[in-house]
Amino acid sequence: MNDMMKQNAKVLFRVPNEDGSAEVETLWATSLGGDKYKIDNSPFYAYGVSWEDIVLAPFSEEEQFPTFQSVVSKSGNRTVRVSFDPPIEEGNESDVILKGLVSLGCDYEGANTKYISVNIPPNVSLDEVRQYLIEKETTWEHADPTYDRLFPENA
Repeated sequence: MNDMMKQNAKVLFRVPNEDGSAEVETLWATSLGGDKYKIDNSPFYAYGVSWEDIVLAPFSEEEQFPTFQSVVSKSGNRTVRVSFDPPIEEGNESDVILKGLVSLGCDYEGANTKYISVNIPPNVSLDEVRQYLIEKETTWEHADPTYDRLFPENA
């Protein structure tokens, strides 16, 4: 087994841009064998995947990483991403909003003090989190499920 296939592997995701180019994001994952990986962190750029989802990611010679192909099974976790302005500082408005998300039962990872990937566990209402973010007039997006998947009539 090569080193890329052991626990704490990285799975590469290509996230298409509107101009036809793509961003690359690598997420920590645990190899389950058979090119399957359990995602071990929240995505900052990839869509349609969340923490603890099982994905199919065959090793790509070109990329030199296991590379995302499809979701095998969903964990039940959902992901939204929040952009904070002002950046989060202890006690400021952004910090209060983030603590409010935690009090709803969410957890999060921060790319930095402005950009946060929020995990919504299966037992937490996505609608309640959405309403909270809307009420707080926060800049955010649906990452998993995507807005288009939730509201196909508006896509």
